[in-house]
Amino acid sequence: MGNDGQWQVAGNAAETYQHALVPAVFAAWAPLVVALADPQPGERVLDVACGTGVVARLAAQEVGPTGNVTGLDLNPGMLAVAATLAAPHPSTSAPITWREASATNMPLPDATFDVVYCQLGLQFFPDRPVALREMHRVMVTGGRVGFMVWQDIQFSPGFNALATALARNVSTEAAGIMRAPFALANAEHLRAMMADQNFGDITIESVAGNVHFPSISRFVQDYVRGSPLAGHVASVSDEARTALVNEVSEELVSYVAGESLRFPIKAHLASARKRA
Repeated sequence: MGNDGQWQVAGNAAETYQHALVPAVFAAWAPLVVALADPQPGERVLDVACGTGVVARLAAQEVGPTGNVTGLDLNPGMLAVAATLAAPHPSTSAPITWREASATNMPLPDATFDVVYCQLGLQFFPDRPVALREMHRVMVTGGRVGFMVWQDIQFSPGFNALATALARNVSTEAAGIMRAPFALANAEHLRAMMADQNFGDITIESVAGNVHFPSISRFVQDYVRGSPLAGHVASVSDEARTALVNEVSEELVSYVAGESLRFPIKAHLASARKRA
C-alpha cells in the first residue's frame, strides 16, 4: 500500500475535510462506531487515525469528565483542526489529548486504554497486523475495540464513478488513491487479522448508509480538496478537470434530487475484546 506519507493531506485540506467531508460522509457513522465498544464513565479511550476527531469527541461525552480520551493521527494538519473544535458539552466531557504518531509505532505505554477505536483508518496502514498489534498492546486485558472499514467500492456508486473518471482524466495513481479506502472490504480477512493479534469475541456487522453532498460538483471538488487527491488533480489541465466533473455528473444523475446528491455506501462495523 505504500508508506504512511501517501495518505497525508496538505494545505487547507484538513479544513475542507472537517467542514465538507465529515458531515457529508463520516459524521453519521461516528455514533455507530462509538456504540461498538460501549464506553462507560471514567474509562480511557484511544481513537487511532482520529482525523479531525469526530469519534474522539463523541467518546469524550460518553466517558465524561472522570474519563480521558486520546486522539492519535499521523497528520499534523488534521490534529491542528481537531484542537480548534470544542466538545459539544465541555463541562460533561472528558479532556482530549491530541497526539501525532503512526498507528504502527504508538508512543504510548502498555495496558493504558479500556477502549480503542479506529474509524476508516485500518485500510490505510502500511502494516495492518502491526497496527492491530499496537492497539492490542496499549489496551488493558478485556478492553474493547470498535473498527469501521468500507465494503467494496461497487456498493458505493458515487466513489466508483469518481475513481473511474479519475483514471480517464487524471491518472491511474489518482484512481488508486480513490479506491484505497475500500481496500479492506473482505469481512473474513478482517476477522482473521483481528484473531491473529489475539482479539476475541469478534463480531462484524454489515451496515448500509448514504453519502450526501449539496451537488455533484461539490462532491467532486470537496472530496478532491479534502483528500490526498488534491495535488494530482491540480496537476492536470482545466479541460481535464471539467471532463472529470462532467463524467461523474453523467454517471450519477439518477442519484440527484433537485441539486442534492445522495448515493449509497456499505461498511463493516467490527467489535472485539482483548484476550490476555
